[in-house]
Amino acid sequence: MLRLALVPVFLWLLVEGDYIPALVVLVTASLTDLLDGFLARRLGQITRLGQLLDPAADRLYIFAALIGLAARDLVPWWLVAVIVLRDVVLLGLGVVLANHGYGPLPVHQLGKVATFALFTGLPVIMLGYAFPAVEIVSQPAGWAITLWGAFLYWWAGFIYAIETARVIRIPRVAPDAASDTLEQGG
Repeated sequence: MLRLALVPVFLWLLVEGDYIPALVVLVTASLTDLLDGFLARRLGQITRLGQLLDPAADRLYIFAALIGLAARDLVPWWLVAVIVLRDVVLLGLGVVLANHGYGPLPVHQLGKVATFALFTGLPVIMLGYAFPAVEIVSQPAGWAITLWGAFLYWWAGFIYAIETARVIRIPRVAPDAASDTLEQGG
């Protein structure tokens, strides 16, 4: 919940151009995410709510970083559109799955790698604005990681689309199907 509460603080700091405090918020949120995940696995406290909120918080931070940097003209708006469009497509796939009686697909490892790349690349870009002395290194590295992450993000999206198409073609067996050879009641 702390990570979610810090998203608007992070975005506000970023839009205001307060890059160092924004990075501190982002690092704090990332460390609490790592700690939360470690403790949840270690203590056997994995919940469905946590499984839903954790990736949602990751996406919110990615969106906040993209929007904040784009609002300051530090990243192009087309990059925001590319990332947001992929999530809109996945939202549509979720609706298709739900209409066919399925829940969300399990997270694919490539999706995790893509999210990690975006979650790394965007802060590295920010690092150059927070500390101009490292900008000569952080900008090319941050852009390389971010663009690779965007590519992987879409690649994972195609995998989810293919998997959705495969899953909805599988006929579902009705759970309450009665047997015609066994007597009902008794």
